Amino acid sequence: MTSSIRVLEQAALSIETHRRIKHWLTPTPSIMSRQAFVDDTRLFYKGENFQKTGSFKFRGALAKLTSLSTDVPAITASSGNHGLALATAAQMTGHDLTVVLPETVAREKLTKIQALGTETILYSNDSGLAEQRAQELAQKQSKIYVSPYNDPQVIAGQGTVALELLQQLPTLDVIYVSIGGGGLISGIGSVIKAFSPKTRVVGVSARNSAALAASIRAGRNVEVIHSDTLADGCAGGIDEGTITLPLATEVIDELIDCSEEQIAEGLRHIAWTEKMLVEGSAGLAMAAWQADKIKNNGKVSAVVLCGANFDREQIEAVIGS
Repeated sequence: MTSSIRVLEQAALSIETHRRIKHWLTPTPSIMSRQAFVDDTRLFYKGENFQKTGSFKFRGALAKLTSLSTDVPAITASSGNHGLALATAAQMTGHDLTVVLPETVAREKLTKIQALGTETILYSNDSGLAEQRAQELAQKQSKIYVSPYNDPQVIAGQGTVALELLQQLPTLDVIYVSIGGGGLISGIGSVIKAFSPKTRVVGVSARNSAALAASIRAGRNVEVIHSDTLADGCAGGIDEGTITLPLATEVIDELIDCSEEQIAEGLRHIAWTEKMLVEGSAGLAMAAWQADKIKNNGKVSAVVLCGANFDREQIEAVIGS
């Protein structure tokens, strides 16, 4: 199937953005799994856990800030990784930045953001409400609101993950990407569908907070109940009219929802079999590969390890159980 003009334009923007930001990026490896397979099955991990700031969000943060003047202060909302990435990028670009976070943000993420000298505001225990508060403050204080996902530049930055991946794995049958607001999968999916259209793109949601997946299935923005999830980086709602809804709907071939136990098992597998510690959102993508295992026989798969900014107490409780 031929990709739409919208998808092709977004993929082209990723190429343009990569030229602008690549000298600041850490190219991340595609790591072959330590598992032994009896057939031609091959599993790789795209290691965004090794990216600067510990997550893929640094790509989108750089993409956005390098497109903005430093004359106007910026404000954003984040469950942690996006805020840390923007705070780090702002130090490089010279932008004044405020980050609004939910009160439930992982303490280690909050501490890292504050250590960069960025102003932080804790608001509500819901990522969606924190986003609404940041948008309100942007209007009241004449600041530029930087969405974690609802922005072509941010999405283009996230799409650079796929540009690297397709160079590393020219043959790729399926890719598993965790979804929250949809910026990562919209960026990756646009590049994949533009340059490797036969690759199956699987979007993975935490069952406890799956607003985008529910909206894709309904064909419109819908509200869902949000509960605590190990994949806290994927928690929260989406903006009304977000550009990620039509983009993700077009580029995602299949949606998989995972339970908290499946996410925990994904984290344990990565820790004990692959010898890496990652955050819950990365464990979520692994959980989907495990749930999809039969389909992957004889295929080349990639699981995007989107980050490693975990809460120590939380990860110890999971991998030690």
